[in-house]
Amino acid sequence: MKTYIKSALFVCALSLALPVTVTAEQVYGWQLMTEQERTEHRQKMQSMKTAEERERYRLEHHKKMEKRAKQQGVTLPAEPQSRGGKMRGFGSGSGSGSGGGR
Repeated sequence: MKTYIKSALFVCALSLALPVTVTAEQVYGWQLMTEQERTEHRQKMQSMKTAEERERYRLEHHKKMEKRAKQQGVTLPAEPQSRGGKMRGFGSGSGSGSGGGR
């Protein structure tokens, strides 16, 4: 039992130490960015030390992408995507819940 608890604590600590990975689709306006811009955006976000810094940069990036979309005649969502990616909630997903799967 002690080994299991130590292992679980180790996994939790490790997960907190690793940077959050964001897919391209989770970056607002990713379809308007070059691969180099996506890489630079990811590196900049990972280098920031506080949530406030990241939020400020994320909102600046959102405005930049809105301007680019307007110039290109493209429509993007009205609001920046929430930190941490797509919203998760109740629904008819394919998880292993008690929904009487097929």
